[in-house]
Amino acid sequence: MKEYLDMVKYVLENGVRTPNRTGVDTLSCFGYFYKVDLAKGYPLLTTKKMYFNSMLRELLWYLSGEEHIRNLRKHTKIWDAWADEEGRLDTAYSRFWRRYPVPEKSVEGEKWGTKWISTDPTNGQKVFDQIQYVIDTLNELKKDPMSSNRRRMVVSAWHPANAAESRLPPCHYTYVFSIINNKLNCHLTQRSCDIALGVPFNLACYSLLTMLIAKETDFEVGEFAHTLVDAHIYENHVEGLKEQLTREPRPLPQLKIVDKPFNNYRFEDITLENYDPHPGIKFEVAV
Repeated sequence: MKEYLDMVKYVLENGVRTPNRTGVDTLSCFGYFYKVDLAKGYPLLTTKKMYFNSMLRELLWYLSGEEHIRNLRKHTKIWDAWADEEGRLDTAYSRFWRRYPVPEKSVEGEKWGTKWISTDPTNGQKVFDQIQYVIDTLNELKKDPMSSNRRRMVVSAWHPANAAESRLPPCHYTYVFSIINNKLNCHLTQRSCDIALGVPFNLACYSLLTMLIAKETDFEVGEFAHTLVDAHIYENHVEGLKEQLTREPRPLPQLKIVDKPFNNYRFEDITLENYDPHPGIKFEVAV
């Protein structure tokens, strides 16, 4: 993908060497933006082999609502570095996507979307399903394009009190859906962006999520847009990324998605077709 390679080149040329909590310095740039047209193909990198199955498992975990990785780690180890032995996480995207905490007592004048509020069976707390809210809002827009919620389809994985103490607060912390010309678009904002390892997965993950929700709500797919607040390359990733820059991108693959209700999707319902990448490149994770 040209958009990804352009970003790599920009940060290599303009990044400022910056120390960080991992002990591995980065080349860092502030405020990078790109977007891709999902109608042109599924944006899975071809300049190195991507582990699509791991990404798909991760997305299905995000959608599960689980606050642990006990089921996820049966298939992939990508979250093990941040979980305890029992699979618990300080911050779990899936919990906030599907079970965002709601105050037990409201301040006078506050209103809450009771249609999407339920009681968490694990602790009796009131929680809000942000994904279902988006899907229901999109279905509402099909009937009434003037709906007041048209520009309010925001999903947040950031809880300030949790983030203040978490070992790894959400990096890709909020995203917004938008309908323009009957096409579903998604904009992701990410505070911390590991260009070699994380960003290719984020791009593939949120593009797939957009495609799944578009299919569920009968909209065409539009664009995926991505704002990177701190876009960085770890110094031990530089040579691998330079190797990628020498490789010519190949045609994008396609996805085959079974026609079934959104909340019923399983791993075997989504398959990758015509993926012909260059060989993989090993990048070490900075924890």
